[in-house]
Amino acid sequence: MAVVPDNRTAIDRRSFILGRTIHGRDKAVPVPVNIASVLVQAKPEHVGAVEAAISMLPGCEIHGRDPKGKLVVVIEALNTGAVGTTLNTIAMTENVLSAALVYHAIDTG
Repeated sequence: MAVVPDNRTAIDRRSFILGRTIHGRDKAVPVPVNIASVLVQAKPEHVGAVEAAISMLPGCEIHGRDPKGKLVVVIEALNTGAVGTTLNTIAMTENVLSAALVYHAIDTG
């Protein structure tokens, strides 16, 4: 903890850098969430198995399905690294032909 004169609340440096402080006081602040939309093309005859595999991944939801093998997947993760790891996991899933990031945003609140 840093020493702060005039009896003000000390600011933890790590909390400040990570955005968990407001006006010098530690407060519960919503943690930003990364939201990504991914278009997945699977082999049409295996789309059910691919959908089941993706649904088991943490933070993944299927929001659309096409009989030709297309899936719209939404990923929620705490950081961009986790989004990338999940995207790579989806792309490497058996019977997935491609997985393309379509949208990425950080929701702060």
